[in-house]
Amino acid sequence: MSQQKRAIISVYEKKGLAPLAKGLVDLGYELLSTGGTYTELTKEGLKVTKISDITNFPEILGGRVKTLHPAVHGGILARRNEEHLKELQAHNISPIDIVVCNLYPFNETIKKQGISEADAIEQIDIGGVALLRASAKNFESVTVLSDEKDYIPVLDLLKSGKLDLSQRKRLALKAFRLTASYDAAIATWLGTVFEGTDQLPNAIHISAERILNLRYGENPHQKGALYRFCLLYTSDAADDLLCV
Repeated sequence: MSQQKRAIISVYEKKGLAPLAKGLVDLGYELLSTGGTYTELTKEGLKVTKISDITNFPEILGGRVKTLHPAVHGGILARRNEEHLKELQAHNISPIDIVVCNLYPFNETIKKQGISEADAIEQIDIGGVALLRASAKNFESVTVLSDEKDYIPVLDLLKSGKLDLSQRKRLALKAFRLTASYDAAIATWLGTVFEGTDQLPNAIHISAERILNLRYGENPHQKGALYRFCLLYTSDAADDLLCV
């Protein structure tokens, strides 16, 4: 089992990726990647290992199955204790220390006029959500990056040796919030498609992000904030706001 630090990078949105990847290589990380991300990184002159080279299995079904394999998720989910490390070694699996992943743009896709059901379904990310959840679950040992805004700050922390458990917990929470919002968007949209809009839904999934802290809440001694709904399909931005 290799002792080299490893980072898996599998993203749809590639903004800001090159500086992060180059920084990780400079810190001694082996980069693992798939599909378009692999192509993007190699264009930058970086040495990258294909995921298929560690799984010994090709990407299949037009890219629907790429990272769903024990050689990937075992390396992410393993606790860094003697029992789990021995089990990894027995199966020739090496740990994965950093996961960089964002998701297919499902929410942006369903807001397009005239989008077909089939096209929307293809934008439901499976492998990416699994990568985020697995790495976020194992925050004790794995750093998950789901937001481009964290790339350089985390790289700086890695360089200084100050990336600690509290930072990994913060990043894990961000990843879980992302997957929760993503699943809420899927469930909400499928409800309108499969059940129609002429009846009240059996369940409502609300996802909102804070955009502004208010001076106070309903009363001066209370806290308040302004949130934007993530799931509304309206052209009126004011309709997307919630004050709490």
